[in-house]
Amino acid sequence: MTHTDPHTLRHGAHHAAASGGQAEILDLDAEVLAEHIAAITAGLPVGTAPREIVDLGCGTGTGTFALLTRFPEAHVTAVDSSVEHLQILREKACTAGVQERVRTVQADLDAAEWHGLGTPDLVWASASMHHMADPHHALRNVHGLLAPGGLFAVVELAGFPRFLPEGAPEDRPGLEDRCHAATDRLHAEHVPHRGADWGPMLTAAGFSLDDERTVPVHIEGSRTEAIGRYALGTLQRVRGAAAETLTPEDLAALDRLLDTDGPHSILERTDLTVRTERTVWAARRTD
Repeated sequence: MTHTDPHTLRHGAHHAAASGGQAEILDLDAEVLAEHIAAITAGLPVGTAPREIVDLGCGTGTGTFALLTRFPEAHVTAVDSSVEHLQILREKACTAGVQERVRTVQADLDAAEWHGLGTPDLVWASASMHHMADPHHALRNVHGLLAPGGLFAVVELAGFPRFLPEGAPEDRPGLEDRCHAATDRLHAEHVPHRGADWGPMLTAAGFSLDDERTVPVHIEGSRTEAIGRYALGTLQRVRGAAAETLTPEDLAALDRLLDTDGPHSILERTDLTVRTERTVWAARRTD
């Protein structure tokens, strides 16, 4: 799940520099998209249930806890560059009573070699692979890490989710589309592997591609009040990324949406939906 950009800082947005607000948006991402993440883990072509799992770029634990639920006999090694996010994950594990099944490792996934991650049956990387400085090298590291026959699941979210209905906001229709266009240009420059087709790269790294599928996400805002907070947090990050390229009129309209005390606050809207999609590649080490 994931996501803000929960998807613009390195290793799935789990860099310590933005840990406070980033942790909140990651947790909202997990809450709002929980059913979709559960559906993805349920559909993994694992064969025999894995006993040892590595979650690369784990953040505050969205994938970790979904995998612990899906595979109740498994242990998860949760890997991230952010000490703060790993501490949050450990606290969650203790609260959930699964601390004996979770091990955390603070690591730079751009390092030439990865150490102390064991020989997992399943490696999970959600919204993290496209942030690697050298994804081809990272794929080779994963291939060497996996047990023979083990599965590697790459999950990518299609950029920022969209929330506003067509024609909104009423004073600047199309604002969300223009914001997305601006952030897409920035990501193309700074995060060139976002939106990549991981299938050919996985096979080039020696994997056998077992499955590739896209899971659409469409969640009505009436289902949970968390969607308003999720929209607010996401659009705040959109503003941070796109402010310099938006017109003054668009920036002012965006600020009206982000003003939580104002009459046009996005928190006051009753017509929000979460619209995005996740693509999943499941690849196996066959040698």
